[in-house]
Amino acid sequence: MRDVDYATARTVFLSPPADPRPPSRLPDTPARRLRDAAEPLATISFWSRSVNERYAALGLDFLTGYVWGRAAPMGEPSAPVVVAAFGVFEPGLIGSLYDQARGVASREQVLAAREEGSVDSLRALLGGADVTDAVALLRRGTDAVAGDLAGRPLFAGLVSLPWPTDPLGQLWHATALLREYRGDVHQAANVAAGLTGLQMNLVTEHWVGWEPTAYAATRGWSPEAMAAAAGDLARRGLVSDAGLTGEGSRLRAGIEEQTEAAMAPVLDAIGPALPELTARLDEWSAMVTAGGEAPPDPYKRTSG
Repeated sequence: MRDVDYATARTVFLSPPADPRPPSRLPDTPARRLRDAAEPLATISFWSRSVNERYAALGLDFLTGYVWGRAAPMGEPSAPVVVAAFGVFEPGLIGSLYDQARGVASREQVLAAREEGSVDSLRALLGGADVTDAVALLRRGTDAVAGDLAGRPLFAGLVSLPWPTDPLGQLWHATALLREYRGDVHQAANVAAGLTGLQMNLVTEHWVGWEPTAYAATRGWSPEAMAAAAGDLARRGLVSDAGLTGEGSRLRAGIEEQTEAAMAPVLDAIGPALPELTARLDEWSAMVTAGGEAPPDPYKRTSG
């Protein structure tokens, strides 16, 4: 899994699932709806052809571009710091990809490639959409938590960057801030619940409705590691052959509740315009997905 070009990544991640999936089992809440509506916009810097072509010109493939592009806002930390921030990926994979990528392209080059490529993609997909009001609302929400960075490394990295000057770049940056803030607090809630990075994946698979190990395997974990982690969850009484036990369901529900609680200041700052904002982001994200620049699998969209 260490050498993946963009064409292969598109086949693996951007193809529709072979069989229609039943609806996700996740709770339907305002925070979750906002998160899922923003996801394709926030992650266009992962999936965009324009971004990945710029990475390729720097000598990066899909995986090295993803790792360095997502880590670069934090500066140039050592590999273990990146492993800790990414959390749910196999540590050896992330560490080696990060060190390899840093030897190929500079931080400044990668930051420029991800922003310029994201803006180009959004301009092609959204055309002349007026994003001004949406950006203002998103910025109001993320500004409400920008002063409390403890335990939020990926969010803090994005906070440290200047805002793009292009309105579409601002939309992308605002949704990325929202995504990484939620992701950081979600990971912290998982750690507080006593789950390892791999176990976070396995428990979420049951919670969302994935086939066991189908999601974790895409994060670089070996079959042996996944079997050992699943065995530990079973010994703790959290999973059984039927999926999450009652205790496991309560634990995962508690993680979701803690994550939701951390999102409350964001939602409060956005205020009564939240439903309209969510609907607008959903519309634009549907255009991104239809344009082939975000995974069409609804489980992939909701697994964070």
